[in-house]
Amino acid sequence: MTTVVNDTGVGPLLRGWRGRRRLSQLELALRAGSSARHISFVETGRSRPSEEMVLRLAEHLEVPVRERNALLLSAGYAPRYTESPLDAPRLEALREGVERLLRGYEPYPALVVDGSYTVVAANRGVHLLLGGLPEHLLTPPLNTMRIALHPEGLAPRIRNLREWRAHLLSQMERQIGLVRSEPLRALYEEVAAYPPPPGAEGGTEGAEGGPEGAEPYPYFALPMRIEHDGRVLSFVSSISTFNTPMDVTVAELAIETLIPADPETAAYLRSLAEAEEASASG
Repeated sequence: MTTVVNDTGVGPLLRGWRGRRRLSQLELALRAGSSARHISFVETGRSRPSEEMVLRLAEHLEVPVRERNALLLSAGYAPRYTESPLDAPRLEALREGVERLLRGYEPYPALVVDGSYTVVAANRGVHLLLGGLPEHLLTPPLNTMRIALHPEGLAPRIRNLREWRAHLLSQMERQIGLVRSEPLRALYEEVAAYPPPPGAEGGTEGAEGGPEGAEPYPYFALPMRIEHDGRVLSFVSSISTFNTPMDVTVAELAIETLIPADPETAAYLRSLAEAEEASASG
């Protein structure tokens, strides 16, 4: 994901973020301990905000870390947040912690993605679900949206594709509203245009989760119901991010865990793991 610095100054950028958050100048001023007059002067270029004020406004506007650097540059200040490659020595503790987390979550699927939904780490539970997919979808860098929605990917296996596709596209739309990223928008347009898999038009489940007219899902959240070796597994997705990140790379990472949505799915995954351990020890 790239940072684009507007050469017209920090004012129009702040006004744009305020518009996205649907805040008035007075509302932003009250939150930031300033005045509507000062906010107006900053946005129109009549006043140059201090570095502290830029960061304070960015915080109250919930500006992503990468874009906070862009605001600082536009105001004439040095970027505050580093952008380290994932293999950087300073991120060694992060990598080790994430790897332990992913291994500890097995046999259930868990993975880490960046801001463009590129997979940067995954456990064995994820690889279990990807078995049998074509090589062109599994060639690095893997992208979770392409894998999930491509007609040759997981889409034909997802029993409630209509609902799950709508959930994924809505998730991307919300993120596009938070960040200025042409690659992310291009990815959205790509996956949104994928044709449905053969037979999917009449084979997806109803809006309430079961076949048309059936009872609603007996789950606490919308599950992904996916076929695997002749049975249907149900998962609910949970996404976690890092608290108060000080590095652009870390700020854009998200850990997604797939929680078994019913006892049958949990038992099946445990049985697969036990069989794999028995085979390895034998």
